[in-house]
Amino acid sequence: MPDSEEPELEKIRQLVREDGRYPFEAYIFVYQALEYTTTKLVGEKRHVSGRELLDGIRRFAIDAFGPLALMVFKHWGVRKTEDWGEMVWSLVQRELMGKTAEDRKEDFADGYAFEDAFSPERLLPETLNARELAPPAHSNHRELPRAARATGGTTL
Repeated sequence: MPDSEEPELEKIRQLVREDGRYPFEAYIFVYQALEYTTTKLVGEKRHVSGRELLDGIRRFAIDAFGPLALMVFKHWGVRKTEDWGEMVWSLVQRELMGKTAEDRKEDFADGYAFEDAFSPERLLPETLNARELAPPAHSNHRELPRAARATGGTTL
């Protein structure tokens, strides 16, 4: 972020010190997801609804973290869509994010189930080429790889 935004970053750090529920990185992720939502999903810089932001958060998380998204969110203490609403509302209250008269914290309620949306088993095929995971067709699983045979089987 540019130097001109340093006061905002300090305000976020202060929010984290005062509230403590979510780490600094989670708030920065919300801003990154908002940018992703406006540029990649809606295609223009404009206000987005809570539901639009939730969709952007989900898609950005999959792009950024792939099958590790659920683990990252659990590490941050984010376990449901309402947590994103809590963060957004904290930013709004500190005038670090805007809202319209129609926006409500409840817009983030029951957006999607994290276990389904970020299931590693579901996301793995989306983020990796299945052929990269398959063993080579010609390999004999009872033999050591050539490099290991050349060193007497001690590759570590």
